[in-house]
Amino acid sequence: MSTEVFPTFLKLSHRRVLVVGGGPVAASKLAALSAAGADITVVAPQVVPEIRATSATIHEREFVEADLEGAWFVVAAAPPEVNRRVSAAAEARHLFVNAVDDPAHASAYLGGVVRKQGVTLAISTGGRAPALAGLLREGLEAALPDDLTEWFDVADRARKEWKAREIPMHKRRPSLLAAINDLYEGLAV
Repeated sequence: MSTEVFPTFLKLSHRRVLVVGGGPVAASKLAALSAAGADITVVAPQVVPEIRATSATIHEREFVEADLEGAWFVVAAAPPEVNRRVSAAAEARHLFVNAVDDPAHASAYLGGVVRKQGVTLAISTGGRAPALAGLLREGLEAALPDDLTEWFDVADRARKEWKAREIPMHKRRPSLLAAINDLYEGLAV
């Protein structure tokens, strides 16, 4: 890629997401979209049983541009020629498209995702090396502490205090680090 990607997290709850493609790759995207609360529509001439087992609305037919109406986000998991059509039609409507393993037709990349006790990390290689993103995800997941819930409790208490005392942003992070370190005071290393 010639430019950097802009990392972001999307709130898809109750928003329509179009998935074009009905194979195993398309099916692999549905769990995360469903967990995000997306209203999922799948369009494909044929769909695998894993897709049928979901709550997605399914249209067994070829993609048509009108399928994009009302969509907030698009996943193109079809053959490259279909992904190209989806991408062009979505671009005209200012919609972002994740074209699975097809970076030439993507305007959004789904990264390797780590979710642990309220923390979400996403790793992207800009579509260049999805397997590398997966390896990095595994490493980061192993590196995260098992007591993140306690870290959140400390952060919640600290934030209330900072707001009440009008502590400026640049002083908050060192204060939080000290408070988290206090969790381990007296523990053998």
